[in-house]
Amino acid sequence: MRSLRSRLGAVSLALAAAAATMTVSAPAAQAAYPPGFKSVGYQPSWSSNVSTIPYNKLTHINYAFVLPNANGTLQGVPEPGRLQQLVSLGHQNGVKVSLAVGGWNNGNDDNFEILAANANSRTTFVNALINVVNQYNLDGVDMDWEYPDPGVEGDNFTLLMRQLGDALHSRGKLLTAAVVSEGPVANGVQPAVFGIVDWLNIMAYDGGSPHANYDWSINSVNFWKNRGLPASKAVLGVPFYSRPTYISYRDLVAQDPANANRDCYNGNCYNGLPTIRRKTTWALSNAGGIMNWELSQDTTGGNSLLNAIWETASGGTPPPTGRTIVGYGGKCVDVAGANSANGTAVQLWTCNGTNAQQWSRNGNTVRALGKCLDASGTANGAVTQLWDCTGAGNQQWTAEANGQLRNVGSGRCLDATGPSSADGTRLQLWDCAGTANQRWTFS
Repeated sequence: MRSLRSRLGAVSLALAAAAATMTVSAPAAQAAYPPGFKSVGYQPSWSSNVSTIPYNKLTHINYAFVLPNANGTLQGVPEPGRLQQLVSLGHQNGVKVSLAVGGWNNGNDDNFEILAANANSRTTFVNALINVVNQYNLDGVDMDWEYPDPGVEGDNFTLLMRQLGDALHSRGKLLTAAVVSEGPVANGVQPAVFGIVDWLNIMAYDGGSPHANYDWSINSVNFWKNRGLPASKAVLGVPFYSRPTYISYRDLVAQDPANANRDCYNGNCYNGLPTIRRKTTWALSNAGGIMNWELSQDTTGGNSLLNAIWETASGGTPPPTGRTIVGYGGKCVDVAGANSANGTAVQLWTCNGTNAQQWSRNGNTVRALGKCLDASGTANGAVTQLWDCTGAGNQQWTAEANGQLRNVGSGRCLDATGPSSADGTRLQLWDCAGTANQRWTFS
């Protein structure tokens, strides 16, 4: 883009300026979420991986944390350059970015208590946040006061949230809050707050036995709904780490890939892929979305928890049990080397029942190892491969009565090259002919 500007000069600059004012459309993968369903991820300031965040699987990101002073002023934004990069990349990908204020802070919420108790310091606090929102082109604020106690503190929290909500909403910005899972301390967030916030991020973790198990987590959301929180404003929080020892899900999977499908390992419990999918399925019908703490603790590829949330929510149902796809010569559709990397060849191989041959249908997509069967082009001979699911036409396949799998993007059919049934035969696109090397059976 920079070299183009240098060639085209002022005309190109003017066009670029006009384009900057246009609304960014959500990527196809992100747009596949049901309307109103939120996928919220916290991004800690101390993690430097904002360039590798899978933005197309998120709707909102909260940058954590900025701390308040007792007089209502704010302490400095940590890693401001990182926040600027996050906002830039988020907006390029249709993701809204908010500033998370507070956090656990070793259990010290004294500054919140003091500033919320005084009208002048509340105003100072609200003005300071508006200034930061404007400075960094943020989309809102996520209040993370852990935790206002019931009674006077709860009254002051409501006053603070009402003033902050008025200031943000009048500017078209969001106000959300992170809240405790359940229990008496939750009453410090009064029902009056429910009408002020756009939604609540319910931290349904750091509790339950085992940690953040399905039933306990669902009960946490129902606790808030029973207090009057609308389901559309109840966002279920899930952990990307274990307890009692805090180990990131990424590190757990690195220790043993089988941990992706477990909930406990060596005495530490977390949420593996099956539980994340189950919670997401519940949230689709009973809540306003899924929140995670936090993005840098996830892994990549087919074992990614964020990808599991997206896969489940974008299809409206969890992926069905994997099945083999049997084709020419009785051989199975196979992912070469069971490798989930983008671009991995899809081929014929002797059926062996491994994960590399377990496929599921989700809408018109055909999936294995957490990724989609993808056509690399539209012409005859375009090879097929495994790729991140995007919802594009080259990943849409229509099953026809004669066994053909027709690619929506090209109109051509899945075809065993040759035709050959030798192990390693690459699958490709070819004009649909109804021949034996184009007939496939989900078995």
